[in-house]
Amino acid sequence: MSIRAKIKKNTYLDSISLMSISTQANNIEHVKQAMIGMGTDMNKEVIENVGMTVDEIKKATTGDLMIVIQTDKEDQLDAAMEEVEKLFIRKEDKSETKEKTYNSISSAVEDVDSNIAVISVNGLYAAREAREALNNDLHVMLFSDNVSIEDEVELKKLAHEKGLLMMGPDCGTAIINNTGLCFANKVRKGNIGIVGASGTGSQELSVRIHDFGYGISQLIGTGGRDLSKEVNGIMMVDGIRALEEDPDTEVIVLISKPPEKEVEKKVLKEVNKSKKPVVIWFLGGDEESIQASKGHYAKGSKEAAIKAVVLAGADEDSLNKHSLNLPLIKEVQKKLKPEQKYIRGLFTGGTLCDEAMLAAKEYYEDMYSNISKDEKYQLEDSGKSFHHTFIDFGSDEYTDGKPHPMIDPSARIDRFMEEAADPKVGVILLDFVLGYGSHEDPVGAMVPAIKEAKEKAKAEGRHLEIIGYVLGTDEDRQNLKAQNDKLDSLGVTLSSSSQNLGLLARGFVNKEENNG
Repeated sequence: MSIRAKIKKNTYLDSISLMSISTQANNIEHVKQAMIGMGTDMNKEVIENVGMTVDEIKKATTGDLMIVIQTDKEDQLDAAMEEVEKLFIRKEDKSETKEKTYNSISSAVEDVDSNIAVISVNGLYAAREAREALNNDLHVMLFSDNVSIEDEVELKKLAHEKGLLMMGPDCGTAIINNTGLCFANKVRKGNIGIVGASGTGSQELSVRIHDFGYGISQLIGTGGRDLSKEVNGIMMVDGIRALEEDPDTEVIVLISKPPEKEVEKKVLKEVNKSKKPVVIWFLGGDEESIQASKGHYAKGSKEAAIKAVVLAGADEDSLNKHSLNLPLIKEVQKKLKPEQKYIRGLFTGGTLCDEAMLAAKEYYEDMYSNISKDEKYQLEDSGKSFHHTFIDFGSDEYTDGKPHPMIDPSARIDRFMEEAADPKVGVILLDFVLGYGSHEDPVGAMVPAIKEAKEKAKAEGRHLEIIGYVLGTDEDRQNLKAQNDKLDSLGVTLSSSSQNLGLLARGFVNKEENNG
């Protein structure tokens, strides 16, 4: 292997641009691996951890852009680096012809008629930029992560005082006035509003609502820590109030991981004040406390979507609820050998991973994950599966200094091949997220690996069951039908929701000889 690095001094690119360029760089011929990022200590550590450290990057500062590439042979380095450089030239050309660059938010405010700022700078500078936006009376969507919880509380208190939305940090999804921001699906406009402390969970809800024939008025993201004890639900409460005042919103849906008890009480108190019906989906949350409020409890995303559209005017009996294919479950059970008793979930969306895992956990306790809240079931090493294993490739350990797997699925592909070769694995779960910001062809990126894994399993005399779920709508640019058709042509079982992923998986491996 040969490695080369190039440092662009005093060159800044936001994280979304870096993720896009990194994905393209890793697809260049002869490039074995490309690492592109700002010269922060964290990014240098990531490069070192993958064995690509060279002397040049040690001298890079936080304001410098690092480009590090690896090829199989040294004589491929020049051509590969030249192709990577062209990616930056194309971006510069695009900005010169279609975009106008500003040196600060304040200067942009003077020239642009806008009321919201989307911030995706390095976490070291994100709070400063968000503060400047709020002080210029802009709503903020803070995509950046690695922002301290102290800064988050300060920013949200400032936004609250000014009557502004402070979505984030680490807020990946929003739809404001029918415009998707960062990761979002193309859904029809409607009368259902969402306040979500989960990006892919909010996407899942909006897509299910669209699938049932209804639409979204607003989707307000809060960031994943909003319902923690420290942040105290500031943005979720302000989001509820914003939707309460929104004339286009008739039904409100809330989504979060289980909040702190005191924060939950605060949120439910706000729900009780609402004049509009509120559906509450807190993954694995306390049904009793929600039922005691005016909120409508939902166990899963599909149930939350059904309740929302019914409250919005749908006839429940006419909805296609995508019931499980029970004959298929029996059919797959017969194909799996007795030793093929484990589920392996490989996800790009954290909430999709959580929901599928919770559904499967109703049958099996030995569910291990890198995002488990129960220390007993946290993986000691995320790189090694144990019993039933669910991995969120969008967690910080996989994305620090690297593109999100919704943009660059390469890390998941390598892990998939390992799991597919394990004779004890019966079912592998894969999600594919469409929409703004996501990979142009997420299923296509996995096709060669799926085909190879299936062929190897067949040659070894075993059936490899793969279940795929494409999160998207018929209006997403990646073409939902085309994505599903690719999976179907490979013999992949299609799931209609993240909830059904877990239900199908647990059914496929639930044979008497595997119980006990």
